[in-house]
Amino acid sequence: MADRHQQTQAQNQNQQRSTQTRSHTSPTSTFFSKLQGHVPNSTQLIGLLTLLVSGGILLLLTGITITATVLTLIFFTPIIIISSPIWIPLGTVMFVTVAGFVSMCGFGAAIVAGLSWMYKYFKGMHPPGSDRVDYARSRIYDTASHVKDYAREYGGYLHSKVKDAAPGA
Repeated sequence: MADRHQQTQAQNQNQQRSTQTRSHTSPTSTFFSKLQGHVPNSTQLIGLLTLLVSGGILLLLTGITITATVLTLIFFTPIIIISSPIWIPLGTVMFVTVAGFVSMCGFGAAIVAGLSWMYKYFKGMHPPGSDRVDYARSRIYDTASHVKDYAREYGGYLHSKVKDAAPGA
């Protein structure tokens, strides 16, 4: 028991000494001790190096691309200006042709999708949105039956009014 008491007293004295020595340290060593607590591990360091290398490569490629574009414009602008009477009509025809082809492909894909949906609907496979179509169909049917009933009643009313207006007719 006495040994434990002496050990705890010795530990307390060591802690007091370390706090006293810390209070007398220079600001530079305090800065380095704080900095040492924030040192990245090896995985973070590899990630940072990878980021820097890939960023540098992409920056280099961007510079090369911009330089090549500017030089191409400088060298080929006179040729483009001289041959523009050929390029403008040719470009217009190519644009209309490509736009027509792309739009026809798009319309064809839309038609195929619509026909596929209709096939599934009429086969009873319940494609997405079929519940809305069924609801709309029932609403149209109900409205048509109400209009038909109203026309029968109103048509009979008009027929009797015509007889009253022209009794000999």
